[in-house]
Amino acid sequence: MRDSTEFTVSAALLDWYDRHAREMPWRVGPAARAAGEKPDPYRVWLSEVMLQQTTVAAVRDYFVRFTTRWPNVNALAAAPDDHVMAEWAGLGYYARARNLLKCARVVARDYNGHFPNSYEALLKLPGIGPYTAAAISAIAFDLPETVLDGNVERVMARLYDIHQPLPASKPILKEQAAELTPDHRPGDYAQAVMDLGATICTPKSPACGICPLRTPCRARVAGTQAELPLKTPKQPKPTRYGHVYIAQSADGALLLERRPDKGLLGGMLGWPGSDWSDAPPETPPFPAIWRALPGEVRHTFTHFHLILQIWSAELPPDAPIGDLMLIDKHAFRPSDLPTVMRKAHDLWRGQ
Repeated sequence: MRDSTEFTVSAALLDWYDRHAREMPWRVGPAARAAGEKPDPYRVWLSEVMLQQTTVAAVRDYFVRFTTRWPNVNALAAAPDDHVMAEWAGLGYYARARNLLKCARVVARDYNGHFPNSYEALLKLPGIGPYTAAAISAIAFDLPETVLDGNVERVMARLYDIHQPLPASKPILKEQAAELTPDHRPGDYAQAVMDLGATICTPKSPACGICPLRTPCRARVAGTQAELPLKTPKQPKPTRYGHVYIAQSADGALLLERRPDKGLLGGMLGWPGSDWSDAPPETPPFPAIWRALPGEVRHTFTHFHLILQIWSAELPPDAPIGDLMLIDKHAFRPSDLPTVMRKAHDLWRGQ
């Protein structure tokens, strides 16, 4: 049996959300939901996948473009892989885009275009882990599943003044979050606690004076809110190096490759290049007069920093390009490239 504290916290948070909910293109707001409008599971799923490791501000335009071009899961399932990967370019974490297509095709094929409405069934779909399954269950289907993202972890750590550092504290933070998840309006509650973390209970300088949970917040009472949640220090990221080769034909066409499906930037367009390692050898794709461009491209992935040397050459008419693709200058769009490859293009164009 839950005590009155949990019910008070949930009620206070829902009351705050009814007045301060953020407007987002994928969200059905509390007023519309109260009037009977139901969220579209496709849009909820798509937004949650896009928002992984990415900010709301970065996702908005991508979401609008995706849903304009592919308004439902069946349309996305039928889309060519390269079209979807091109629209995803710049969002990063490209395994998400590959799993997005796999998931859409499973839902279209096995569920007649309707997302299953249980946590257990959602968890079996490609690319859907515990957090995403809980978020879809709660937000799309109004099931009382516990949603735990970085914002919720921060709110729970402060609300209960938990000093065990992340990630070891995740189980207790989820336990506390589960205690607060109400049976009434769990979808709105899930979005409310995430909104609270994003707008009030922020990582730095939390606005405790206007927080709806300031009274029961143990960290505010103890004066420890600014230091929570504690995190185990991360190991420094290593730096890897690589070579990129940009070749252009006499008529302006550019030579690109489609990267393998597995691995970083899987399935994306890119420039031919070397492996990324401590001391990669120079591996031009064909014999030519290659010129090393001044400057370098720097990019950071989740687990390492990358520094690229860019080389350019004119493409000989008889160059053995193998599986590489020659793309007409009028058909080439830098926006189709992932960010690191677009940086290489921009450096090349600037010479």
